[in-house]
Amino acid sequence: MIYELRIYHAMPGRLPALLSRFQNHTLQIWEKHGIRQAGFWTTLIGESNQRLTYMLTWDSMAERQERWNAFLADPEWIAISTETEKDGQLVQNISNELLAPTAFSSVK
Repeated sequence: MIYELRIYHAMPGRLPALLSRFQNHTLQIWEKHGIRQAGFWTTLIGESNQRLTYMLTWDSMAERQERWNAFLADPEWIAISTETEKDGQLVQNISNELLAPTAFSSVK
């Protein structure tokens, strides 16, 4: 199992719109492509409260590449992405890490 840690640094004041896009659109498109989420979090205490952190789970790097590329090319995603950013960019930058569980991890 591979875990993908993604941290979205929202543009100032745009975190609510980013959360709305995930909740109302992105998750449904992911489901269509078989993309599995492990969880979503916002930052209560930390460097910035304008962050959205989430994790995805993958069986392999090949699965990740195939499903993520299909999602990015999906016409519905392209339309939603364009529509939700008509009032300005939502994300300033994205941090991304692919993680493998250790032998002693509670998740495998």
